[in-house]
Amino acid sequence: MPAWAAALLSVFGLSLVSLAGALTLSLKKGRLERVIFLLVSFAVGAMLGGALLHLIPESYEAFGGGPETGLLVLAGVLSFFVLEKFLHWRHQHGAPEAIAGATGHAHHPAHGAPGGAAGSAEGGAAPFALVALAGSVAHNLIDGAVVAAAYLVSIPTGVVTTLAVMLHEIPQEIGNFGVLVYGGYAPRKALLYNFAAGLVGLVGAGLVLLLGSRVDGLADGLLPVTAGAFLYIAGSDLIPELNRRHSYPASKAVGQLVMMVLGIALMALPLVWE
Repeated sequence: MPAWAAALLSVFGLSLVSLAGALTLSLKKGRLERVIFLLVSFAVGAMLGGALLHLIPESYEAFGGGPETGLLVLAGVLSFFVLEKFLHWRHQHGAPEAIAGATGHAHHPAHGAPGGAAGSAEGGAAPFALVALAGSVAHNLIDGAVVAAAYLVSIPTGVVTTLAVMLHEIPQEIGNFGVLVYGGYAPRKALLYNFAAGLVGLVGAGLVLLLGSRVDGLADGLLPVTAGAFLYIAGSDLIPELNRRHSYPASKAVGQLVMMVLGIALMALPLVWE
């Protein structure tokens, strides 16, 4: 399969993850919270493993032993810091309002309608839901671009990057869906908007695929930036979420650690195959 076709297929697969929120409506809040934190732990391991075992070593192969790779990794960290500040890009893993919305137990802050249905039909969505949707669009645009860039380097690098992004996207998309419902959208409309935001990733992928052959080193340059993004998301957003509640018993901490190790092991498997 050509690299461009594999990239577009992978990005479309990522957009389907946005439908994961529908599966949560049948879960109770406590169970969903436990599941999300295990998924977040798994995503931490996958993102750290993807960055440190694949993307950064690939970058050093492309740029040599100079400081270019380190500078581009730092550029990725700083870029995502700026995005989070100026887009109000908030990861809603385990946030109470996201859990309430994703399980269908949300009550619209202004209207008090279960699931936010009345709020979406008459009063419109809360501003924070619109901000979350805009942030999701930007996020998926970047995800599509970095996945396509990884495939332009090599198929295995593209697969590893897709897996790391997908494992992070599952808990995030559940959270995004919950926030939209909590903010006033009916569940069906929230799911539709979330899926539409996910499809924007194809635009990011298409731009990179069109420009990649024309801009020398574009794909190689995006790899360390992606690694920096993975390190920032894991270290700034996900791990603090896992440490946020100090009342967790040791058994839950051990479960999180096991899931992190499994995430790292998943990223290490391609190295064993090679």
